[in-house]
Amino acid sequence: MKKIFFEILTTTLLLTAAVVSCESLKLGDAGLSKAPESSGATIDTLFASLRDADKVLTSAYYYLPYGLISDFDSKMGRDILESITDHFVSNKHSEGDGPNDLYYTGALGANISGQAAGGEAYRFGSEKDYTAIRYAWLFLENADRIPEDSQGFSAGELAKKKAEAKMCIAVAYANMVRYVGGVPLIKKHIETSDEMSFPRNTFKETIDFIVQMCDEAAADLPWSVTATEDGRFTKAAAIGLKLRILCFAASPTFNSDTPWHPAAGDWEGMGKYVRYGQTYDKGLWDSAKAAADEFMSGLSSGGFYGLVQATPTGVDPMTLAPYCTPRDYRLAYRDAYNKRGTIESIISIRKSNSTSYHNSNMDLQDDFGCGATLDWVNKFPYADGTPFPENFDWAHPAAAGSDRMPFFKSDANGDLTIDGSSYMETRDPRLYENICVPGDNWKNGVVGPNYVNAKGPNFQDGNTGFLQMKFIMQQEADRNTPPHWCLMRFAEVLLNAAEAYNESNGGPDAKAESWLNAVRARVGLPPVATGMSKEDFRKALILERELEFGFEEVRWFDMVRWGLKEAFTAKLRALTVTGNKQKNATSFTYEPKLAFPSRPIWQDSAFDTKWYLAPIPAVEVNKGYGMTQNPGW
Repeated sequence: MKKIFFEILTTTLLLTAAVVSCESLKLGDAGLSKAPESSGATIDTLFASLRDADKVLTSAYYYLPYGLISDFDSKMGRDILESITDHFVSNKHSEGDGPNDLYYTGALGANISGQAAGGEAYRFGSEKDYTAIRYAWLFLENADRIPEDSQGFSAGELAKKKAEAKMCIAVAYANMVRYVGGVPLIKKHIETSDEMSFPRNTFKETIDFIVQMCDEAAADLPWSVTATEDGRFTKAAAIGLKLRILCFAASPTFNSDTPWHPAAGDWEGMGKYVRYGQTYDKGLWDSAKAAADEFMSGLSSGGFYGLVQATPTGVDPMTLAPYCTPRDYRLAYRDAYNKRGTIESIISIRKSNSTSYHNSNMDLQDDFGCGATLDWVNKFPYADGTPFPENFDWAHPAAAGSDRMPFFKSDANGDLTIDGSSYMETRDPRLYENICVPGDNWKNGVVGPNYVNAKGPNFQDGNTGFLQMKFIMQQEADRNTPPHWCLMRFAEVLLNAAEAYNESNGGPDAKAESWLNAVRARVGLPPVATGMSKEDFRKALILERELEFGFEEVRWFDMVRWGLKEAFTAKLRALTVTGNKQKNATSFTYEPKLAFPSRPIWQDSAFDTKWYLAPIPAVEVNKGYGMTQNPGW
C-alpha cells in the first residue's frame, strides 16, 4: 500500500483569524480549529454562503510563500535566502542553520534528516505550497454549491473569488518550480481515500499550467482593488506573475541547446523535468514580451500602479526650488518594499498584523556575525550614477575627495559630516536602505555595531563590516506598521518587461530603456547609456536587480536562471572596519579581507551546477507516488 502523499495535504490545521493572510478576510463564526473539511462542519455548511466559503479561500491565501524570517516555516533554519548568494554571509553557526551546516560545507543532499531538515532553501514535501493548493481546489470544486440567494452573493463576486483561488494555485506552483523544476500537478482537492499516484510533471507542463492559471484568473479579476480589499489578487498580479515565470523559463539555464547539468542532458530521464525543451526556444522570450505588452496595456487603461516616488523636503536656498534629498529617495524606496497598499505592491502576502514579525530579522543580526559582502556593496554606484571604483583605495579613502568617500562625506578632520539629522550620503540611496554601512544608524538610533572596536553587546566576531538594514529600518517607530511580504513589486514588472523586450528583440529599444531608467530615476540615478548591445543591456538589468531587490529573494533565482557561475565561485570579500571610538564612531579606517576563513564548497574549482535546483528528499522519492530526483543529487 502506497504511503500517503504529502501528509501536509491531509493534516493541515487552519489557523485563527489573528493570523490570516488578509485582515479583510475574516474567518467568521464557525470557529474552525482544524482543516475546514475535518472540523465537524460539512461541505454544505462551509459553502452555505459566499461569506462562509471565504474561510476556505482565506486558508489558501494564508499558506502562500512568505520571505520574512518567521514562525511560518523553518526555511534555512530561520536564516535568509540571501545567505547563499554572493550578497550576504551568515555566521549563525547554530545547530540546524542551513547556510553554514548544509550549503557552505557542501553537506546538502537528499538524505537530510533530524534537526538539519528544514535547513534547506526548499524542502520539497514539507513546505506549505501544496497546502495552499489543496484549499484552493476545495474552494473551486465547491463554490458552485453556494446558494444564489445567500448573503452577499453575486455571480461577479463568485467568479472573482474563483479567480483568486486559481491565483493561489499559480503562486504556489511558481514558488515550487523555481526551486525544484517540474512537480506533480494536483488538479483537484485531495481526499485521504484517493489513490496516491501523482507522477512528476515535466518542467514545460508545470510552466504551462502556471501560465494557464494566470490567464484564467486574469479574465475574472479586477485590474486593481479598493483599500478595503487590499491584499486580494488582481488582474495585474496575474499578468505580472505570468511575466515573471515566463522570464524564468526562457532564461538560459532552462532554455538552451546545452544542458545545465550532465544528467539534465538525458531528456527521457531527468532532462524533461528540469528543462523547458531540448533546444533553445526563442518563442519563450516572445511569450514573455507578449505578457509585458499585456501588462502595459492594462496599465494604460486601468492605471493605478506605479513606482512610489520621493516627496522632496530639500529647498534650494538661492532659488527656493524644492529638491529630493538622498533621505527622501531612501524613504520612497522603503515604502515600496515595506508599506502595504501602495501603488507599487502587485502581490502582497500577509500572515499577521503583529509588528514582531520584524524581530527575527533583527535577531539574526543581533546574535550572529552575519553581514553583506564587500562585493555587493561595491556594486552600488555613487549618487550621480558613476560606478564605485573596484580598485578603491581603502587605506586612504579621503584621497578620493569628500564627494567620493565610500559612504558619507567627511569634513576636514575626516569625521562624517551631518546635514540636519542625516549624514551626507555619497552613494545610491538603495545601498543605505539594504545595508547598514559603517557610520549609519542601524536600529533604534544607534550607529551600527559593525566595526571591530565597537565593544557593545551586539558586535559579533566574523561580521563582514556591514549589517542587513532592509526590514530593520533604523527606528522602532519605523517598524510599527503591519508587515507583509511584497512578493512582487511594480519595479520588478518593469525590469522583467525590459528583459523580455531585450531578449526577444535582440537588443533594447526605447521602451526597454525607459522601464529600466524609471527604476533608476526613482532613487535619483541618471539614465543608462543608449544603444547598448543585447549583452550589455542584460548585464545592466541584472545589476539593477541586484541594487533594487536585496533581501527580497530575487538574487538567488537570478544566479540560477542566468547560470552565473562567477557569482557562485567568487572569493567573497568583507571589510575590516575600525572606528575612532568604541561607540557611535564618526570616522573609520578600512581593510578589505576574505569574508570566509575557508571557502564554501561551491567556491571550489569543483563547483557543481547541481546547486541550481534543490535536492528532492529521499523520503519523498521513496513514497512511490511519482516524484523523482533532480540532477546531481
